[in-house]
Amino acid sequence: MMKKLFNTSIGRLRILAILEGISLIVLVFIAVPLKHVWDIPGLSKSLGPIHGALFLLFVFNALRVGVEQHWKFKEITWKILVACFIPFGTFYIDYKILRKIDE
Repeated sequence: MMKKLFNTSIGRLRILAILEGISLIVLVFIAVPLKHVWDIPGLSKSLGPIHGALFLLFVFNALRVGVEQHWKFKEITWKILVACFIPFGTFYIDYKILRKIDE
């Protein structure tokens, strides 16, 4: 199954969704509280740019896959793009939309 994820564009988008989701959760629930509550900014400083890069990769790949797969923007693409702003959103989108399309 892992090989299939790397060989298809939707599979690679699913991998990016998981990585972006993990980075957002760690940033929001661990790094930001460490920075603002306990004044420990190290994790936030290092994870912020990593999350930013994963976010941009996810957005650009979602748009690319949407064009490639001829998704209607109002039906699928906008849901996938909105999900990356919500903690746990990319996991939900992976489970509800991307996994079914990839099968």
